[in-house]
Amino acid sequence: MIGVIDTDGECVEWAFPAEPGAVRTARHAVRGTLHDWGLEAVGDVTVLLVSELVTNSLRYASGPIGVRLVRRHQATETPATGPALLVEVSDPLPDPPRERVATADDEGGRGLHLVAVSAQRWGTRHGKTGKTVWFELALPGE
Repeated sequence: MIGVIDTDGECVEWAFPAEPGAVRTARHAVRGTLHDWGLEAVGDVTVLLVSELVTNSLRYASGPIGVRLVRRHQATETPATGPALLVEVSDPLPDPPRERVATADDEGGRGLHLVAVSAQRWGTRHGKTGKTVWFELALPGE
């Protein structure tokens, strides 16, 4: 079950239980919000990256997984880049994820690489009770 924590115009946040259906539910919620905001142009890449990060959280964390979308009119710290979509995925595990190079035979290990090559910026930060992995996508045509 999705619990909407906060909606404030161009910001929405959910908490998903650490259960197998969380990835599918997160994808649906994100795609619906992007549709409502008229941001279908970044829908596929956003949903893919959210799926990867929620899957990673689900694999290692036992607590709730937070997903937050923020539509910014200017990208943070780089105003020359213009409007951006900030996406954050949080979980209670304090250890930051590590980007690794997956071999052709590996079934996993590509999620952070996808984030790194798809986002204009990305990173991690520690919170009071865990960590947040975030990425920022440019919003074309705004």
